[in-house]
Amino acid sequence: MSNDTFKISLYLPAQAAAETEAMVTRWHVKAGDVFSRDQVIAEVESAKSTFEFNAPCAGKVVRLLVEESVSVPFEKAVIEIETDDKSIKSQIPAAGAAPVIESFPSMASTPPASAASGTPAVKDVYLLGIGTYIPETVIPNSTLLADHTDINDDYIFGVTGIRERRWAKPDEMPSDMALKASKLAIERSGLKPEEIDGIILSTTTPDYMMPSTACILQDKLGIRGALAFDLNAACSGWLYALSVAKGLILSGMGSNILVVAAEIQSRLLDKKDRSTYFLFGDGAGATVVSSVKKGHLIRSEIMLADPAGIKMARRETFGNEIPANCVNCDPWLRIDGKALFRFATERFSFIINDLIAKSKWDADEVRWVVPHQANSRILKAAAAKTSVSFDRFYINIDRLGNTSSASIPVALSEIERGIQKKDKLIFCTVGAGVTAAGMSIEW
Repeated sequence: MSNDTFKISLYLPAQAAAETEAMVTRWHVKAGDVFSRDQVIAEVESAKSTFEFNAPCAGKVVRLLVEESVSVPFEKAVIEIETDDKSIKSQIPAAGAAPVIESFPSMASTPPASAASGTPAVKDVYLLGIGTYIPETVIPNSTLLADHTDINDDYIFGVTGIRERRWAKPDEMPSDMALKASKLAIERSGLKPEEIDGIILSTTTPDYMMPSTACILQDKLGIRGALAFDLNAACSGWLYALSVAKGLILSGMGSNILVVAAEIQSRLLDKKDRSTYFLFGDGAGATVVSSVKKGHLIRSEIMLADPAGIKMARRETFGNEIPANCVNCDPWLRIDGKALFRFATERFSFIINDLIAKSKWDADEVRWVVPHQANSRILKAAAAKTSVSFDRFYINIDRLGNTSSASIPVALSEIERGIQKKDKLIFCTVGAGVTAAGMSIEW
């Protein structure tokens, strides 16, 4: 070491957010010992894990601050060292957490803040910046009715609540739509792309079997080193992804997670099947889930699935197009409308009532219910089983159709400007599986 040395205390690397303390089971160094960067200086045990404590820099032990086999909180320093590595000064948080250890230098300039720095347990997680993309091409009912001359526009509207929908262009891919929505979400969040620690992309119509559409989006955004994966919970996917993102943040895996939904259902519709042909539109929506900046507070969430309805909505083949060679298979999107209607009505009302109770709200405090745009009749029937009047359910299915997991962020973006601070919102959805999910938000 050079003569320009200084003393500093080190802390144990924090583990899961639920863990508050750990113990050094064995020290590998003692006062006066010289150690190198990344050298194992101690073995540590917490309630849920056993791990090695690696030196974040080269230096010399001044003194050990805790004895072996004594539990200490993560915010308490465990060793004092002397070093000439000035970079360690800026990497030690003032609140007394573990040093940031550089990882994957060829991929990411810095690791996720909460994962590496050992910050105190996160309590609140927020939504930041909503971004959406809707294709330009408008498809009115009249266009689709050319193949069904025995019914008319009023009939379709009466059954589904849909007048028109938007369909992607032939050369548009789900990742293209996801990119446009994500750029807006990141910009409106006030973050930079390099501050994104992870990407979760909900889709039932991915670009390819592999790599994941999330990884393709990651490449298009120019983000390196962040986690990225697809999630398929059908129409419940965006809310599933929000809940998973919150869990990743609470576990210390990142601080800012981009959550995206991108769906192109228009290419999967059998013209002869009236139960699906008039329902679906295409679209994408995105937001950032964060513990770093305050935004719209996530209060409570619900995720569940019931295989009793596993055949109610299904598709046998993969991707966003019908395969050229489909032998002994049904490549189209199929729905058992009557069975799904009953199931969805019950689940929507259950989720809304349960979230109001979990959030400790009164029903009349709910400013908006922003539901998955499944079918207007389903939503009216669900509202009748709750204490929230139907006029507080935001509906845009008449213009956009059912955009699957993208429908909630797209609907949210349309009312965002009119939402006031502290307004209480409920998101709810049902999808193939049968999956269901909900979330309460304080704006």
